[in-house]
Amino acid sequence: MSRLFVSRVIWSNIDERWFGNFLIEIIACRERRNPRKMSPTTAVDDPSQIKRALIDASAGAISGAVSRTVTSPLDVIKIRFQVQLEPTTSWSVVRGNLTGASKYTGMVQATKDIFREEGFRGFWRGNVPALLMVMPYTSIQFTVLHKLKSFASGSTKTEDHIHLSPYLSFVSGALAGCAATLGSYPFDLLRTILASQGEPKVYPTMRSAFVDIMRSRGVKGLYNGLTPTLVEIVPYAGLQFGTYDMFKRWMMDWNRHVLSSKNPINVDTNLSSFQLFVCGLAAGTSAKLVCHPLDVVKKRFQVEGLQRHPRYGARVERRAYRNMLDGLRQIMLSEGWHGLYKGIVPSTVKAAPAGAVTFVAYEFTSDWLESISW
Repeated sequence: MSRLFVSRVIWSNIDERWFGNFLIEIIACRERRNPRKMSPTTAVDDPSQIKRALIDASAGAISGAVSRTVTSPLDVIKIRFQVQLEPTTSWSVVRGNLTGASKYTGMVQATKDIFREEGFRGFWRGNVPALLMVMPYTSIQFTVLHKLKSFASGSTKTEDHIHLSPYLSFVSGALAGCAATLGSYPFDLLRTILASQGEPKVYPTMRSAFVDIMRSRGVKGLYNGLTPTLVEIVPYAGLQFGTYDMFKRWMMDWNRHVLSSKNPINVDTNLSSFQLFVCGLAAGTSAKLVCHPLDVVKKRFQVEGLQRHPRYGARVERRAYRNMLDGLRQIMLSEGWHGLYKGIVPSTVKAAPAGAVTFVAYEFTSDWLESISW
């Protein structure tokens, strides 16, 4: 497995916003491993360039869909926690810090409850709109990011893009993430609504949820929670860039200290795949710890005013929060600081398996598409 890919996958913590970014890193690695398979640096309308772009976009969308499906159970649990107004920890229940009975009080308890009440299918609620979201999201982000990096580097060859400065990579990733978010956001909202409901269903189908949103909120309702989503992109990426490099420097210093005692003449400070994995996971987790509150507010905006079965607790009333800052303030006042971090455990746990699945799915899909005669 490529060191660069491992670092980028876990570094991005498998967040859709940066999916296209590390897909381009995969392609760069593949070019270095087998340059004969890749298209030459020629005009954009060259048939080989077009074929390569189609393969990359298709493999990216498929690998994203596979990864999303495999990790859906963790995503469903995360969303159930985030939209629950009552405490999600047993400690809060013991202390009596709740206004009503808590449906979910821990990850293990939530897993057991969902399985007992909804069966295996319950862990894949909202997966259809999630797939409809991740495919256009990945394609849009991949295309925009590739175009921006090609413009900035002066080359359409993806292996040249890794030489861009961190600032240009940061700006390219942010703009591509914003474009992809705008193009696929309604599917994200429908995914949250369907995943947050249990049994009995309030919305039996994606269509029924869409009709209710249009009837009660109008077209604007399809973009509820968009502001915190876009705001989150910049600090999330900035923290990842900064902390990833910091953790890498610390790890290289540690290598130098350990290896110099064994062989002081020839010291190799290059990081192993596992060390890059650890650095990337630490960087992604650090960014998520800081930005997770914005994701909680986003989920609350997405489900506000919509129907919710009483057994799952109080619903988020319509216009419960005036804006993003008011949402953060009210959650902090009514639920405490831990209310801003509901769902952080399943969200973090999801990173490693999602990275592995994405890598394997991308490699197999890309190789299969390359073997087909066009």
